[in-house]
This record gives sequence, C-alpha cells and structure tokens, in this order.
Amino acid sequence: MANIKFTGVHKSFGSNKIITDFNLLGKEDEFLVLVGPSGCGKSTLLRMIAGLEKIDEGEIFINDQKINELHPSKRQTAMVFQSYALYPHMNVYENMSFGLKIEKRPKDEINTKVMQAAKILKIEELLERKPKQLSGGQRQRVAIGRAITRNPKIFLFDEPLSNLDAALRAEMRVEISKLHNQIKTNMIYVTHDQVEAMTLADRIVILNQGNIEQVGTPEEIYNDPGNIFVAQFIGTPKMNILEINEENIVSENTIKILGNDIQFDKISLKKSKHFVGIRPEHLKANQNTKFTFNPEIELIENLGNEKIVYIKKDEHQLSAKIPSNIEIGNSIGFDPKDIFIFDLKGKRIKK
Repeated sequence: MANIKFTGVHKSFGSNKIITDFNLLGKEDEFLVLVGPSGCGKSTLLRMIAGLEKIDEGEIFINDQKINELHPSKRQTAMVFQSYALYPHMNVYENMSFGLKIEKRPKDEINTKVMQAAKILKIEELLERKPKQLSGGQRQRVAIGRAITRNPKIFLFDEPLSNLDAALRAEMRVEISKLHNQIKTNMIYVTHDQVEAMTLADRIVILNQGNIEQVGTPEEIYNDPGNIFVAQFIGTPKMNILEINEENIVSENTIKILGNDIQFDKISLKKSKHFVGIRPEHLKANQNTKFTFNPEIELIENLGNEKIVYIKKDEHQLSAKIPSNIEIGNSIGFDPKDIFIFDLKGKRIKK
C-alpha cells in the first residue's frame, strides 16, 4: 500500500509553464486518473513521479518519503508507456524479466514473479513469442506484466491504450480495472479519453494548462462540475452552454431560458451576463417535463440505440441525446433540476 502527495509542484520548459502550483493528496490503493486536453501537463506529472523529469519547485512524497532527488530505480514505481517499449529481440519472458535481471535478483525469484504476472494477465502461452508476433493488446499486456514483476508501490500508466482500436481499448479497460481490483496497488493513469477516466477512476483529476480544475469521483465530476470547462470536458456530446444576457435575467432568481421563465429558489443573480448549461441527455422528446420549446431540427445522427439531434432555438445551437425508439415530435422538454448556471467567468453558481 502507498500514498502520494504533491506540494506546490511547478515545472517549466524554458518560458513555457507546464505545471503551476500543483497540490494533491492521493489515497491508499487508489486508481487516480489525470485527464485533460493535449498539452495540459498530465504526462509531465507522470514523468516527474517516475524521475524522468526534474521538478523545478515543490515536493513529491511517496509514503511520506520525499522523492525529488531519489534515483528513478529507487522510487518503487513502474511505468507503462503508450508505445509499449518492448525489446524487439527479446521474447515475452525475457522482456518481463529484464528489469529483475538488471537488479540481479535470484533466478528462482525472477521465474516466480514472471509466471505469477503471466498468470494474472493470461499470457502464459505467449512467453516464447517475440513482440512482432503479438497483437497490440497482447503487447500491452506484456508491458503491464513487466511492470507487475517489479512489485511497485505505484503503477504509472501513460495513455497506454491510445494505440489500440476501439474494441481492444474497451477490452483492455476491463482488464486494467480487474488488475487493480486483484493486486490492490496505487495506480496513476494519464489519458485524454473521458470514457477511460469515467470507467476506471476512483477519483479524476481534471487538468487545464497545468492547473487543477477539479478533483472528484466520476459521479461528482459529472453531476457537480465546478465550472464550464469541467462541465463540457466530461460528457458526450458535450454540455450545451447558452449565453444569457442581462435582459434574460427576469429577477434575481428567475431566468428566461429557451422561451421559458424559470425560477430557482436558492440563487440570487445580478443583472449581468451568465451562462446556462444543460446536458444533451437531459433534453427530452415526448416525455413529461416541466418546460418545453419548439426546436428547429438541423441534423439527426442515428447511433443505433440512440440518436444525436442537432437543433436550433432562436440564436442557440444545441444537441440532444434521445433513445432511438422515441419520436422527436414538435417539442423538446427539460426540467429545472437539470439546469446548471455559471457566472461570467465560467464558475458554477449552485442553486
């Protein structure tokens, strides 16, 4: 068991600030997912934990031990890369045992650890094969197996599934989740894929330009986003955001939204510009809702069990996610409980 703590961590490359005052306390045996757009600093954080990048300022602790100056081999971490990083001239057994041989572990111990990892990952029959004889999913299992043999306190995954096709990604998500449940070790996982984040994480850290936007469970991130960036980053299609000008602020607790005057009991709004958000799945067709509007339908994408409907209402462009067996009809409905309100800077106003 292990925990990790970041205190005031900064990292720049030249004048380009990558990580700014990063503070986070991990939990024992936690599956922590760092997610954000490309260039937000998530892979750099992983490399600083592993010792592959130096920390400009601040401290990182593993089990209360400061690791800033600790050699990578002494940090008790193991990293799984996007590119697998397998030695092409070695077979699977040799790849998985290589790190242990470098550490001059006894042969019996090496064999036991490799066979245990192979059994966990169900790759015993692949041990004599070279990487070129393996599929993408099999190569990733080998890379994970090599990490398991190290018996690390913390596993570090750097976008490990991004080279796989959609079907294999879904399969490997399940395998990694099962692995975490089985070996009960801390895992820190970097991705830009929100599906991976939502399905794998105990907690999600959403990053943007080197800053933490929000930390929470998948349910907290989805149901209680702190700002527009988080609200739109999680969810597919992304949350509809409507700009509400001051003339649409009917009173301090009433807003005109999509032709409806909607009253909220626990807010006090100033006469200024705000933003209102509603997720596509919360726009309903032919269902009992408190408020409705007549949409102009621009496009329908049929995805089998559901359809994405692109609609226009006045100056607003919206998308709705509707079950395929539901007819759209002449109106779209919504409920006030599904409305999110944000101030001019994009910060959530709780209602």
